[in-house]
Amino acid sequence: MAQVFGLPGQVCGGTGHVKRAHAEVQKMCDEVKQQVEEKAGKKFAEFKAIAFSTQSVSGTNYFIKVQVGEKDYIHLCVFRSLPSDGYKLSLKKIETSKTSTDPIEYF
Repeated sequence: MAQVFGLPGQVCGGTGHVKRAHAEVQKMCDEVKQQVEEKAGKKFAEFKAIAFSTQSVSGTNYFIKVQVGEKDYIHLCVFRSLPSDGYKLSLKKIETSKTSTDPIEYF
């Protein structure tokens, strides 16, 4: 299981433990899907959050592994602002051409 999710532990200043995605993470992915498709230059019929890791900043960066095909994955970096800023979401970066075994890392 660790091989699928990547990072075994938290690195100081880095991301936390990798966890299985849950409904809240999937909702975040659904909200940024259109932006992801624009950046990737293609539409995704499948868009399922698989795993994620977080990094605390002035808000939270979510590094999310998303399955976009039978054997195709992408990684997203989504920023969620603090409660005082309304928990706004913004897509920061994407990495395409990932596999199920690529670790979720800071990018």
